[in-house]
Amino acid sequence: FVFPQDGYIDFMEYVAALSLVLRGKMEQKLRWYFKLYDVDGNGCIDRHELLNIIKAIRAINGGDHETSAEEFTNRVFDRIDVNGDGELSLDEFVEGARKDEEFMEVMMKSLDLSHIVAMI
Repeated sequence: FVFPQDGYIDFMEYVAALSLVLRGKMEQKLRWYFKLYDVDGNGCIDRHELLNIIKAIRAINGGDHETSAEEFTNRVFDRIDVNGDGELSLDEFVEGARKDEEFMEVMMKSLDLSHIVAMI
C-alpha cells in the first residue's frame, strides 16, 4: 500500500490504511509503519525521526516510562541498527521489530486503533 505524495489522505486511502492496520499481517503492518515513519522519504529512519515517533507515541499513550525517549531511541539503534550506519533500513526495522519485543510492542501500540473501533 503506497500513499501518493500529495500530503493528503483521501477517504479510500484512509479505509485502505485502516484495513491494513486492523487486518494486515505483521510484516505488512511493519512495512507500512516504516513508510509512515520515514518522514523525509529517503528509505531510512534516522535517530531524529525515530525519536520524534517515540515522543509522539508517548504523548498519545501517556503513562510512566522507565527510560526517556532519547534513551529508548538509543537502545533501539544499539539493538537493531545491524550495520551501525545510524539509520534503520526497512529490513533492519522489520527484523528488529520481530526480534526485539520491547520495540515491537511500542510499534504496535503506536497505531493501536482498537479503542476507536470499539467506539464505532
